[in-house]
Amino acid sequence: MIENFKGKTAVLTGAGSGFGLECARIGAKLGMNLVLVDVQQDALDKAAAEMTAQGAQVLARQVDVSDAVAMAQLAADVKARFGAPHLVFNNAGVGAGGLVWENSVADWEWVLGVNLWGVVHGVRLFTPMMLEAAKADPAYQGHLVNTASMAGLLTPPNMGIYNVSKHAVVSLTETLYQDLKLVSDQVSASVLCPYFVPTGISQSHRNRPTELAADKPTASQLIGQAQSDKAVGSGKVSAADVAQKVFDAVASGQFYIYSHPQALGNVQSRMEAIVQGSNPPDPFAAKPEVGEGLRQALRSI
Repeated sequence: MIENFKGKTAVLTGAGSGFGLECARIGAKLGMNLVLVDVQQDALDKAAAEMTAQGAQVLARQVDVSDAVAMAQLAADVKARFGAPHLVFNNAGVGAGGLVWENSVADWEWVLGVNLWGVVHGVRLFTPMMLEAAKADPAYQGHLVNTASMAGLLTPPNMGIYNVSKHAVVSLTETLYQDLKLVSDQVSASVLCPYFVPTGISQSHRNRPTELAADKPTASQLIGQAQSDKAVGSGKVSAADVAQKVFDAVASGQFYIYSHPQALGNVQSRMEAIVQGSNPPDPFAAKPEVGEGLRQALRSI
């Protein structure tokens, strides 16, 4: 929970687009120091120039969040420039689809590397720094926000590798919240679970490293990509809307952040099935035509 953002420092990964960029814009308006992190240099340069023009103190770093050494250097750079950050937004993420048995080892390494290990590195490197600052200053307030997804609370088919990464982030962040409550009243955490919001994630393969190059996409992966492009592109809630929800949640100490609360009915039916021991429910019960279309597409391969 952070009651006043002015003069505080925010570390934002995936800051070149989507939620990270929109949070940077809000942070700049609120008078925050901004640490902008992205793997895409041109997007990072553009974001840094925009925030600097808004009057923010900016530290921009091109970093692959899956790289432990690079993330450790980032943490050292942040501490040297601004001291312990107050807001850490572990937000960088990539998308991937296809039938779960068709994902290659490289697919798993890439998606888990960014979506899960990127969050792990952000948590393990910045949390101790924040707790140290809290012990030194009774007025210090710190908050970590980790970007998961509604796919971290649901198990939609043909996107298992993504689901696994985001379920892990939800679990990690819930545990982080509980662990922090044991040791400090000054540092807390939230998890962001967006649904379909127009960001750059459906085109995240643009930043896939060459050493983890994809095999020729399978038919199910191509179907998943097309479905993702359509769903994300047609989203009515904007990245700017979600960024404002993030700041509102940090200011109020709210843990779960949803872009589409109306999608929680699917989460409830999944949880009820778990409690009752019944088989997983149809994820397309509310939109049967979508499920039927996917079934037909996959069975016609």
